[in-house]
Amino acid sequence: MIKKICVIGLILIVFSSCASRKFKDVPYFVNAQTKDSLKLNVFQPRTIKADKLPVIIFVHGGYWAEGNKNIYGFLGRNFSKKDVVTVIPSYTLSPNANYSTMATEIAKAVEWTVENIKNYRGDPEQIFLMGHSAGGHLIALISTNPKYLEQKKVVKGVILNDAAGLDMYAYLQKHPPTKEHNFITTWTTKPEEWKKASPVYFIDKTTPPFLIYVGEKTYASIKNQNAKFIEKLKGFQPKVTSIILNKKHVPMMKQYFIPWTKRYNEILNFIKEH
Repeated sequence: MIKKICVIGLILIVFSSCASRKFKDVPYFVNAQTKDSLKLNVFQPRTIKADKLPVIIFVHGGYWAEGNKNIYGFLGRNFSKKDVVTVIPSYTLSPNANYSTMATEIAKAVEWTVENIKNYRGDPEQIFLMGHSAGGHLIALISTNPKYLEQKKVVKGVILNDAAGLDMYAYLQKHPPTKEHNFITTWTTKPEEWKKASPVYFIDKTTPPFLIYVGEKTYASIKNQNAKFIEKLKGFQPKVTSIILNKKHVPMMKQYFIPWTKRYNEILNFIKEH
């Protein structure tokens, strides 16, 4: 059975690869502290049907301390089949960066995309952000807190997939940061910083539209924080809601490995609406 699943997975990867062209490790920003050159991967539909295709920037999760952009090529390949250009950036992980440095880097990836995506047939006026777990936090933060993006209007919509960290201020007051997952480095021990890190406190009339997925079997903190975020967002976007899926946290991302999952069509409809 395991061998059969592996074979099916390999067939899906090969089939999807035929639909996309990958540009690997494109530099987008240099971290001033580490001097590291941050890079991103771009996936472009191999058969181009238009010069201005919608763009998704995907940010991975991993407790703000783990993860790798190269793991998520399946997302770029599958979106290519839907005529969407996908950008998947790296960012500096804790303990080499805190949340604010990470958010700054992701904002730089958005700025790079605005300036350069036309070279990959993407439309700089159709940029959408997508993130899972910690990645969901980072894209929500730069889409709400004006500290990171001077022109938030470049983001036409945000797709949260079981996003964590939407209200770190409330969470860390009950569960103070420890060395586990480098949380002291990521968040500091200062409550005022926790609030600055929490997207829920920056929602206003300039906040872009959100499409929000939450796992029914995910962590309680994620469910609670997403509910609070949606309640606050409804004051400006009355129709916003969450799509609840009968999944745990990690399978909320694994579902995108399958190219025919309904999630791709839901995201495409969201893009068309905005």
